[in-house]
Amino acid sequence: MKYAPKLPAVLVLADGTVFKGMAAGAVGVATGELCFNTGMTGYQEIFTDPSYTGQIMVMASVHIGNYGIKNSESESDGIKIAGLICRNLSQIPSRKEADQSIQEFLATKNLVVITDVDTRAIVKHIREKGAMNAIISTATQNIDELTQMLKDVPPMEGLELSSKVSTQKIVDYNAGGDYKVALLDAGVKLNIVRLLADRGCHVRVFPYPTTFDEIMQWEPDGFMLSNGPGDPGAMPDTVGKVKAMLATNLPVFGICLGHQLLAEACGIRTFKMHHGHRGINHPVKNIITGRCEITSQNHGFAVMPEDVEKSDIVEITHVNLNDNSIEGIRVKDKAAFSVQYHPEAAPGPHDSEYLFDDFVANIKESIKNKVTA
Repeated sequence: MKYAPKLPAVLVLADGTVFKGMAAGAVGVATGELCFNTGMTGYQEIFTDPSYTGQIMVMASVHIGNYGIKNSESESDGIKIAGLICRNLSQIPSRKEADQSIQEFLATKNLVVITDVDTRAIVKHIREKGAMNAIISTATQNIDELTQMLKDVPPMEGLELSSKVSTQKIVDYNAGGDYKVALLDAGVKLNIVRLLADRGCHVRVFPYPTTFDEIMQWEPDGFMLSNGPGDPGAMPDTVGKVKAMLATNLPVFGICLGHQLLAEACGIRTFKMHHGHRGINHPVKNIITGRCEITSQNHGFAVMPEDVEKSDIVEITHVNLNDNSIEGIRVKDKAAFSVQYHPEAAPGPHDSEYLFDDFVANIKESIKNKVTA
């Protein structure tokens, strides 16, 4: 593998806009949908979040890599973003606990990176023009050649990507725990599993293609619908599984993509957002309790507000205070709920961890009802 520092690099957007900078990471070409994250910390968790599969990440914060990389802080088995754009990449980690520098991490994981570009201008461009595909090259500066390559990159809308990042085999966490949670892995972040295990759950992570009948053979006490990448509208088979889960009347908890899949299973459409929500300081109001939360978010799709408002079986539980988008729903007369944001954080604040407590409380109540029935 060739390391890319000190080489020129170029970024070409689908609308023809070009940015020139310097290379970092590995030598090569990266393609994907352009998106940006406003978080000032948590870059390692962002890079390793499976929900970012197929996306080129623009880090809005000026300095990235200051505290290096600690292997235990990854949210999956490796880097999941397709490419990286940043202003300044720090080569020297500032904390003693770091296992390596960010440059070493990016290069060994074979990620193509462009630095020394005006990330503020790129973020403003996305906010004005919307999410679009882009290509980073640290191998060639031929704009015509890169533009032609970019034409072959499919749009995010219509893509099913969960099968690319899901576990390939069943994995158990906290085996022997008090409550059996069947987690359908559409691209799960490890902190979701950690927080469930911390609450006494035996979490069995099922591969994305697992059938509903195969999951039920384990006799779970509840279902977890994970986060993940891609378009929920391109996952009809998974929506069918969620419908079957709801029919059991067992507790269901969905996060991000899982939230969208629960909505689809209840007849609520989803749509592609103009540029999505990605950061760790998004204000959300719980309209049931009246309390507000600062949340971690990462999504480019959302549920249709008008569909939720017209629904006879679903009610709104959380709303975004920036744009009034739907951030949480629950199914009436069932112990099933979901949120669009990330209550597990990693990175981000812990304001929303109570949702895991609510899910476990629903499981306890469900088990109690079975015993007394």
